This record gives sequence, C-alpha cells and structure tokens, in this order.
Amino acid sequence: MYPWFWSWAPRIQFPFSGALSQWVEPNTDWFFGSIPPQAGIGEVEKKIFDVASYGRQLGLITEVLLASVHEESLESDEARQSLARLKRIQADIENVKSEHELQLADSAVAILEKLRVKNPDELARVVAKFAVK
Repeated sequence: MYPWFWSWAPRIQFPFSGALSQWVEPNTDWFFGSIPPQAGIGEVEKKIFDVASYGRQLGLITEVLLASVHEESLESDEARQSLARLKRIQADIENVKSEHELQLADSAVAILEKLRVKNPDELARVVAKFAVK
C-alpha cells in the first residue's frame, strides 16, 4: 500500500478482532442522580428509598388517611369523589398484590410438581423443611 493513499484505506475489524473488554455492571443510580438539587439530595433519597420504597411510603399514608377520614366529614363533592377514587385505587392495588401472590403460589406448585416427578426424595426433603409445625 502506498502511504499517500492512507485516507482511502478502510479499517475493517471482524468480530473478536479488537479489544474484548466491556463494562457490564448496570448503572442503577440514574434515577437518584437526576434529582434536581432544589428537590433533594440524590444520595439521601437513595438511602431513604432503601429504608422504604415510594410505594411503601404512599401505602402507609393511604392507610392512615383512609382510616382517619370519614366521608360524612367532607364538605365538598370533589373531596368525596377524591376519597372514593382513593378507595378504588387502594382496592385495585390490593387486587394486584393478591393476584401476584396467587401466581407465586401457582409457580411454586408447578416447580414442586416437577420435583415430584424428577426426584421424589428431594421433594420430601423440601416439604419437610417448610412443613408447618
């Protein structure tokens, strides 16, 4: 190859012909790192989130609010509608949780059924470990 044609010489790399190192650790700080300074400190928010997720915090607030507010005590129709909507949302959330628990139980039964067919002795060991006493 002539040196004056170097700009037309394509550089071709086939798979596995270059550097094979790659950073694969997931970056999970993107959410807390994007919190604006006036809204809070991302590091502190992450520590708080590790103590109780936003869903858990909102769930506790909802439970206390619904237990302490009676529909008769609300003066405006908008407040009554909002309370009814909050009750529906809480019921829907509880339904989602119940469905998830049922799916989890069904998955466990399916896995135990496979274990019963493949290795009955191991099934007996697992059942004995989780037997209610």
